[in-house]
Amino acid sequence: MTVKSIQMLLAVGAAALLAACNSVPPTNVHQPMTARPAPTPAPQATPGAIYSVGNTTPLFEMKRARSVGDILTIQINEKTNATKKGNTKAERKQTNDYSLSALVGLPGKSFLGSSLTADSEHKFDGKGETNASDTFTSTITVTVIEVLPNGNMLVSGEKQIGLNHDDEFIRFSGVVDPATIGFGN
Repeated sequence: MTVKSIQMLLAVGAAALLAACNSVPPTNVHQPMTARPAPTPAPQATPGAIYSVGNTTPLFEMKRARSVGDILTIQINEKTNATKKGNTKAERKQTNDYSLSALVGLPGKSFLGSSLTADSEHKFDGKGETNASDTFTSTITVTVIEVLPNGNMLVSGEKQIGLNHDDEFIRFSGVVDPATIGFGN
């Protein structure tokens, strides 16, 4: 192999390694957080009948999500507040007395009977406080991926947001009670 072909092979290998680092996470997170009800058998269609159980649309009701593939908009409003306070107080007082009683064989006997006293006092009083407050408000559009036998809907969706030259993903999946769906959704 020539030097040029080895360089080309290394460049392609490096590009492949770098491309593997830039991947989009898998979509449609499917993790219901509640227990599913026991399945009930679906009503069988009666051939030739005008009325079909399960395929009716109420005449005077607003159109709401109720079938697989319908879309819902989830409003996320989260606010977190935390406060932590701490006080510390410490005191220390110390007294040391030193005296010279004898100096054997050393000149300067005039120091005999002298004493030295040292006092020290330390005080510390500290106070600290930490406050944290976070607010997160967003909307995310989700799709009904399953209608449970009790009428609740299993939904899942994902949203990609660009923040400070970085991509962030918001994923939502869970069970929605149709009675809690607001007007216009």
